[in-house]
Formats: sequence, structure tokens, C-alpha cells
Amino acid sequence: MERIVLAYSGGLDTSVAVKWLMDRYDAEIVAVTIDLGQGKELDDVRERALAVGAVRAHVVDAREEFVRDYILPALQAGAVYEGHYPLATALGRPLIAQKLVEIAEMEDAGSIAHGCTGKGNDQVRMDVSARALNPSINVVAPARVWGMTRPEEIEYARTHGIPVPASVDSPYSTDSNLWGRSIECGVLEDPWTEPPEEIYALTRSPAEAPDDPAYVELEFERGVPKAVNGVAMPLTELINSLETIAGAHGVGRIDMVENRLVGIKSREIYEAPAAVVLHAAHRALEALVVPRDLERLKTDLARRYADLVYDGLWFTPLREALDAFTAKVQEQVTGEVRLRLLKGDCRVVGRKSPLALYEPALATYDEGDRFDHAAAEGFIRIWGLPVETAASRSAGRRAPAPAGVSRDE
Repeated sequence: MERIVLAYSGGLDTSVAVKWLMDRYDAEIVAVTIDLGQGKELDDVRERALAVGAVRAHVVDAREEFVRDYILPALQAGAVYEGHYPLATALGRPLIAQKLVEIAEMEDAGSIAHGCTGKGNDQVRMDVSARALNPSINVVAPARVWGMTRPEEIEYARTHGIPVPASVDSPYSTDSNLWGRSIECGVLEDPWTEPPEEIYALTRSPAEAPDDPAYVELEFERGVPKAVNGVAMPLTELINSLETIAGAHGVGRIDMVENRLVGIKSREIYEAPAAVVLHAAHRALEALVVPRDLERLKTDLARRYADLVYDGLWFTPLREALDAFTAKVQEQVTGEVRLRLLKGDCRVVGRKSPLALYEPALATYDEGDRFDHAAAEGFIRIWGLPVETAASRSAGRRAPAPAGVSRDE
């Protein structure tokens, strides 16, 4: 009998997929759940997988690997898709694909499966990542094939006695991990509609957040966040701590229309309290310690890095090369950043570093100014010489004669 290893989240699509794959392929289904920090979503997930028909159910704790090998490189690269999305779901997909391929080999299965839809980005990330790791693996995507709408999936689940956490009245599709949470479907598909408060789980409404600001001080060592408010902690714990602090102050809500890889625009809602705070702090510290030309090149490459993550190209020579470049820059990124959190706003209000390129004696306008003002005039003349030369040539050209008037007149 054929055996298929299914990425099982416990949600609607993958719960329906167990039964559908069994019937369609006359196959044994091995469910695999990768713990990337989903929290309560994973309560009893193994039992749920077995209850809907899986012959075995693996739950793999990959949180530390996710933080070390995916979140941290993306943070250091400054990877934020189209200026807003910190790529929580996108970063998790290549790791899930990697674990599926590993378990498929262990289970002697020739196929893996996932619950991604036919017009989403995740199908690309999963398929391309899996084949990058094992070109001979067969990838099955039931949601690309079965043609069911979301209400039809819910009815299919009811008909076959499959318990799922969705209903016609609450049709949202969500995905979460340590780096953030995404919410789709339902009324959110109308970009004019304000997201209802009920969709949020990690952040308090800014209107109901405390009236007094919270100040957070983050310490970095060579680009790695090491401590919050003077308390050193592992990065996984640090992310959880920031999620709690920032979420309580309404920080981390993202409402955007983004360009999907498959060529359509999509309205997306994200919650990413820790990611928003860490990216803001990391950017501010880099600006303090990195020379202008290098900082601008890195900013350009950050957009390219975000695109490759979003586009499912994690397991590529390009990503490895960009990681090497980023690692070199991070050698200077040591210091502290202070942020002010207030009613949804996250603002950098202080930064310091032993490697800072900011020199007070050069920047000040007060006593102690060591800048050579007398050198400025010569600098300006040399800097503007090409402009002055071009302007003089332009001024020397003959102006056109007025209409109907000869130059000889």
C-alpha cells in the first residue's frame, strides 16, 4: 500500500486531507506536525491526527532550529516583505518541508503532502523546498485538486465526522509560529473592511492598551539579540517575552495588500509583536555602527532576501551567499537600543554601541565641536565641480530665437 507523509496542522484543510488522501490514493497517511511555536494549537494534535485516520502521527519540536537557522538569519538580513510583512509563515515552510522529506525517508514513503491551496504562496514554498532537498520526491497537494470551497470543506468534514476548529460563521484561516501569526479569509478578503477585533490573538487593541508607555531595552552582540531590559535569555525565550510585552501595548498589527508570488494581490492581516520590535531595534543599531555605503547596499539586499524567502527559494546558493554577506556585517552590530511602546506605536528612542560610528565631537553644534568648518568650502567646490561645469556649458549655448524672429535681425 502506498504511504504518504502529510504535513498536519490540525486545521480544516489538513484534517480533511487525511480522509481525502486515504480514499483517493488508497494510501496510509503518516501525519507530521512541526512545532514552530504554535502553542495551544498543538494541544492533542497527535490524538486528533490519529482520530481522523492517520496510521501514525509524529510531532517534531523544531522551535530552537527555527529560531537559530531561519528567524535569526532573516532578522539579521532585515528581511521584511514589501516593507511590512516579517515573513513568519514564509520562514516556517522550508523547515517544514525539510522535516517532511526526512520523515518520508524514515517511513519509506515516496510522497509527501500538504494542505496549501492552488493560488497561495505556501504551495510554491513547500514544493520547491522539498524538491531542492530530494528531487525525486512526489508532492501531493489535495487543496489544489479537490476543488472544494471553504464552506464545502466544512460540510465534508461534518459529513465524515472530522472535528475541525472552523465553522461557516467563523471562516478564518490562520497560521502561527514563534515569529508571528497570519489571518485570512472571510470578511478580510474585502480590503475596504476594517478587521474585526475577534481575529487578533497576540495583540491588544491599541485603544485598550495602557495609557502609559513601556520602555524596552534590547542588547545585541554581533547581531544576535541577547537580553531584554538587562535580563539575558535564550533567543526563543526573548522572542516570547517581547511578544507578551509588545502585544500588551497593541504593537505588531499589520494590515496590507501584498503581491503574491502567483501574480495576484491579496489583503493580508498579520500579528508579529516580537518581530516588529526586533526589526526596528536591529535596523537602528545597524544605522549606528555600519558605514553609509555598506548600510545602503545591505538595505538593497534586504529586499532581495525578503523576496527569496517569500518566493520559496530558501534552499538556494543565492540565500547562502546573502547569509555570508550578512554575517560579515553583523560583526559590528553590538550595542543597545531603547524602544518606546505606546498604543500600537513602536518607536526607537535611544541607541548606543562601543562600535558606534557616531562621534559626538563631530556632530555637535555646541562647545567641543571638532569639525573643520574651514574645509567645507573647498569640499563643496570640488563636490559641485561637475554640476558647475555642466551649468557653464549650458549657459554658453545660444538661446533659441523667438518664434518668427531671425537671428540675423
